[in-house]
Amino acid sequence: MHHESSLEIFDDPRITAMGLLGEAYVGLMARLQCQIAQHDLSPIEFEILLRLTRSPDGQLRMTDLSAQTSLTASGVTRVIDRLEKVALVQRAACPTDRRSLYAVITRSGRERIAAILPGHLALINEWFTGRLQPDQLEALLSGLRVVRDAVRPGAESGAHDSTTELMSL
Repeated sequence: MHHESSLEIFDDPRITAMGLLGEAYVGLMARLQCQIAQHDLSPIEFEILLRLTRSPDGQLRMTDLSAQTSLTASGVTRVIDRLEKVALVQRAACPTDRRSLYAVITRSGRERIAAILPGHLALINEWFTGRLQPDQLEALLSGLRVVRDAVRPGAESGAHDSTTELMSL
């Protein structure tokens, strides 16, 4: 009996949930990364440009970018350095707090995102959102947001809620 119960732990639905989430993420990212690379961006550069585009005034504090991404503060600095060199982003001082720096998307950055998005959205629809019924997608997004807010409490800083935008894609 002890042997059976120890094997049951390997069939735990929590392990299945984590496995499925990881496999789905890796599979989706593999498909999306190829398309992003065709536009001479890394996935993290694309993510930062997209976050800036979707933020008020096309800008976010560097600290908010760090909270919203998988990057450390120095990681954000390095990515912004690269994007600034190719004129997709510029830095701006915060008028109210001299210690804060903003990353601001440039017209060139907006044009690059605009060129990528049609193909990107088509892939998302083909491999992710289009495979789910509207109620499945709504439930998934709601559940993922709950988990994201718990594990990354600063992830919403400076951003706006985009559930309805994604739902309409």
